Amino acid sequence: MEPEPLPPLTPCVGVCCLDASGYCRGCLRSRDEIARWSGLDDEERLRIMRELPLRGECR
Repeated sequence: MEPEPLPPLTPCVGVCCLDASGYCRGCLRSRDEIARWSGLDDEERLRIMRELPLRGECR
């Protein structure tokens, strides 16, 4: 029996609106990170996701 595939790794919360600094108000990713997300491997996605809480603290 095959294990269930894991859902795609993403911080997206469905609130897609860039603020004046160029970060999404919902997930805190930059426009570039959002555009490249589907082509990134899980290691790079995890690296970015570890940075997101720090971005939220700066607001």
